[in-house]
Amino acid sequence: MRNAFADEITTLAETDSRIVLLSGDIGNRLFNDFKERYPDRFYNTGVAEADMIGIAAGLALGGMKPVVYTIASFAVYRAYEQIRVDLCYPSLPVVIVGVGAGLGYASNGPTHHSCEDVAVLRALPNMTVLAPADAWELRSLLGAALQLSGPSYMRIGKKGEPLVHESRPAIQIGRPFELRTGNDVAILCSGTLLPQSLNVASELESTGVKTAVYSLHTIKPLDEMWLGRLFREVKLVVTIEEHSRIGGLGGAVAEWKADSFEANARLLRLGTPDQILHHSGEQEHAREMCGLTVEKMTNDIRQALSK
Repeated sequence: MRNAFADEITTLAETDSRIVLLSGDIGNRLFNDFKERYPDRFYNTGVAEADMIGIAAGLALGGMKPVVYTIASFAVYRAYEQIRVDLCYPSLPVVIVGVGAGLGYASNGPTHHSCEDVAVLRALPNMTVLAPADAWELRSLLGAALQLSGPSYMRIGKKGEPLVHESRPAIQIGRPFELRTGNDVAILCSGTLLPQSLNVASELESTGVKTAVYSLHTIKPLDEMWLGRLFREVKLVVTIEEHSRIGGLGGAVAEWKADSFEANARLLRLGTPDQILHHSGEQEHAREMCGLTVEKMTNDIRQALSK
């Protein structure tokens, strides 16, 4: 996904001279093409994420469209105060792109895990939170995010994520995207676990459970009217995300459900547990440790249906 981001931001910058790219001392070779074409619109701010957000805020006040790019855990946790005060308070149009979100950098250990980023940023007023499932969704959402009047955060994968879509989908910020239909279970997935979610749906279908799958690429704002209809049409709604079950997509839907008196369907939230993952290994190993495999998620859904 990071290669798709580099290509798409370079393409977008060709038609909009206000686009500026800031990097937190990563992706230097990744952005060679951008730097060669637009040397005056690329800034490597070094390992100074808080300063990078402040610089982006200044550029936005000057009429530019800054895009900030670095590892998700550093982009969010190290610069949270600056995001809150410099971007959300004045509602400035800055796009923060966090690469390797969730367990994308699992092999680097807990310092690089970002399984709480959605939770802390979703709580900030004026912030839009996006989680594309593949490179095609990233391309569609990046251009849309650059048209927003306020700040946005896009959590993306690292590399090698399988494509879900055959071409650029006609997705819109705030509108869920349907990939398959069903009236027993509805799976709502944000981010790079969408291929696994589709496989879970296939496993459930093999035993007669009609399962719908939606890409919830926009975690904030939620389409509340759509949620209201969905919770009246199916028996069980399942959220799947490479993020803590606290505060992410599952938390957002649970909050909405608590305030809705007509949400008849039950809700099952699947995500990372409320603990630090101390085991070392690659992303697939980390997902297995967190119960985010096709087999485990399928079994969890079947158990929920049986109760």
